[in-house]
Amino acid sequence: MSDHDRLLILLAERSARRGHFTLASGRQSTLYIDARLTTMSPDGLALIGPLALTVLRQASWNVSAIGGLTLGADPMSYAISYASASTEQPLRAFTVRKEAKAHGTGKLIEGPFHEGDRVAVIEDVITTGGSALRAVDAIQAAGGIVAGVLALVDREEGGREAILAAGLPVIALALASDIIAHLPISAES
Repeated sequence: MSDHDRLLILLAERSARRGHFTLASGRQSTLYIDARLTTMSPDGLALIGPLALTVLRQASWNVSAIGGLTLGADPMSYAISYASASTEQPLRAFTVRKEAKAHGTGKLIEGPFHEGDRVAVIEDVITTGGSALRAVDAIQAAGGIVAGVLALVDREEGGREAILAAGLPVIALALASDIIAHLPISAES
């Protein structure tokens, strides 16, 4: 079984639920994907880091740093950065806050992000694309160059199209339809 297949199974078993939910976007859905149940687990991190690093390198985005809007992007960014540590081009991970700190340096972007960095925006789940685009805006305002958006899951609800319309390529490691296909029978009831 491939790492990609193992990731789909983990997402289906741990992160996907059927029911009636209000998403962060405000939309109603009968499918909820709490990616953190996978991205914050040891085996999820061990799969996501190398898999996402491989996908980033295949995309030839040539980034030096990765990060996105906290909290969803954080564990993925750290896993990818860790997976890159022993390569010729290690990637620095950073976090985009939802709002600038009111104390200390007042930063909106935390970690080893530098003006002029070419970065990939990381997102756990894309629904409308709003969180990823919010991170893109913050990174660009801080002088970063966004090469594209790498998501764990694309819910296939228009978010990819919104990001593409903003002129950025999008790569998703999993589609909601692929996760649904791996849902246990009891989770579909």
